[in-house]
Amino acid sequence: MAEVPFIAIEGPIGIGKTSLAKRLSDQFEFHLLKEIVEENPFLGKFYDDIDEWSFQTEMFFLCNRFKQLEDIETKYLNVNKAVVADYHISKNMIFAKRTLQADKFEKYEQIYHILTKDMPVPNMLIYLHASLDTILNRIQMRGREIEQNIKASYLAQLAEDYEAYMNEFEIMHPEIPVIRINGDEMDFVKNEADLEAIMKQVNLQLSNVVTVSK
Repeated sequence: MAEVPFIAIEGPIGIGKTSLAKRLSDQFEFHLLKEIVEENPFLGKFYDDIDEWSFQTEMFFLCNRFKQLEDIETKYLNVNKAVVADYHISKNMIFAKRTLQADKFEKYEQIYHILTKDMPVPNMLIYLHASLDTILNRIQMRGREIEQNIKASYLAQLAEDYEAYMNEFEIMHPEIPVIRINGDEMDFVKNEADLEAIMKQVNLQLSNVVTVSK
């Protein structure tokens, strides 16, 4: 397959993934792929009672993300149209490992591997990370009612899980460039200079992207 840019942006809840994806989409004229979040009918219940609603929540996300990526591959990547996404489907495993009980996680993992076996793989990953205070502040600023019951302890653990995942990802996939952006030091929404610096990093990596593969 020809070299088609497929950028995925990852990081904890509220870190600014969608905002950055929109900016990159506008800057480079890439198709914007946004994950389905608020449409998940189980999410509000999940934040109130993680143990009770985790499996339903994670399965909804997995099935919808699978369908989105299937459509993206057909409509864009296969016809040489670049894409920037505000998520990477492998994030499902980060959340599932944290929220699902062992017996349900085993079932979930089997389904995950079946669905994602032939999914397109991003050839650039942008990882947004920040301290818990910054994450909490940004969640509060964007004001999604459904997120107001998220426990700080859950977010703190999630941030640690993301860091561990990204460290492993860079070891397992040295061919895929990863741009790390510290949200405590950079605010690309309010500071145009920060946004410009990120754009320069992305533009530099675009010339080195590897072939989109399965």
